[in-house]
Amino acid sequence: MVNIYVARHGQDVDNANGILNGHRNQPLTDLGRQQARDVANRMLQAGFRLLSPSQNTPDSSSTTPITAIRAIYSSPLQRASETAKIFAGILSSEVHGESSESGNIQLLDALIERNFGIMTGMPTSSIIEKCGQEHVLSTDKIHYFLDPEGAETFPDLIARAKALLIFIENENSGNDDNADQYSLLLVTHGDFGKMIYAAYYDLDWEEVLKQFHFGNSEVLLLAKNSPPEKAHAFETSQFNP
Repeated sequence: MVNIYVARHGQDVDNANGILNGHRNQPLTDLGRQQARDVANRMLQAGFRLLSPSQNTPDSSSTTPITAIRAIYSSPLQRASETAKIFAGILSSEVHGESSESGNIQLLDALIERNFGIMTGMPTSSIIEKCGQEHVLSTDKIHYFLDPEGAETFPDLIARAKALLIFIENENSGNDDNADQYSLLLVTHGDFGKMIYAAYYDLDWEEVLKQFHFGNSEVLLLAKNSPPEKAHAFETSQFNP
């Protein structure tokens, strides 16, 4: 299977205001756009390049190591799709001679954030009050509500993530002899991004929630030859209210 890089979107308006977003469709803040640009430029400097739709393999004449991104899959919510466009524009700039935000981006409903149910639009500060501590998994940075009315549970997200990974493999491996020469970038959300990681490495979802914070614009690497504890490829170390 191809290597998969999973990015969280940059900070959006709800993140900045301490609001639980879920399927709410708010744009990035100026900070969120800068976060995406900063991480994309770090990836560019590290040798990442987005191939054009007509390219199947990296340029074999290159004398420097290249990590070729064959396609970007993005959640349809604008905080993710805008992040994906920023990544595409920067990572394609040296391949095509100029920034091209259209890039090779495919919107994928399966990458949408968790449905937060009745917690959608509520202040993050209200989680324990609204859900009760027995229905919340708390870390030093985040309170994860587990099963409020109408919300997807984390087991639900694991099932969705497993189906997504099967789809990704079927779409990008198959009979392609060049599959091991490129990677894919998925631009998604905090809760679902962590569950993609958990599903890929077959890890317990509760333990994954406790392990690390998946910050805005951070990027995880999912690869058969890379252990789960080495998944953080690019970090931002930024936290929202």
